[in-house]
Amino acid sequence: MPKSEPEPLHLRRIDDARNMRRFYALSTQPTLFGEMSPIRHWGRIGTNGKTMVQTFDGSAEAVDAFRRLERAKRRRGYAAVDEKLP
Repeated sequence: MPKSEPEPLHLRRIDDARNMRRFYALSTQPTLFGEMSPIRHWGRIGTNGKTMVQTFDGSAEAVDAFRRLERAKRRRGYAAVDEKLP
C-alpha cells in the first residue's frame, strides 16, 4: 500500500550570532511517466536559492526520501515557518 503524499514543507534556520538566515523547502510531485519526485529548494533567505529534483519509481520510496530529508534538516536546527525557532 503506497504511503500518502506529504504536504509541502517550508523550514527556516536563523542564527543571528553566525549571520545565518537559511530556508529549505521540500515537496513531492508526480512525473509524466508515473514516477514520484521529491523536490528540494534551499538557500539564503532573500535569494533565489538552488533546486534539486530526484525521481523514484514508486511513491513509497519518494515519501521515505522526503521523511529522511525532513528529519535530517530538523536535526540541524531547521524549524517550520510557523514553529518557534530555538
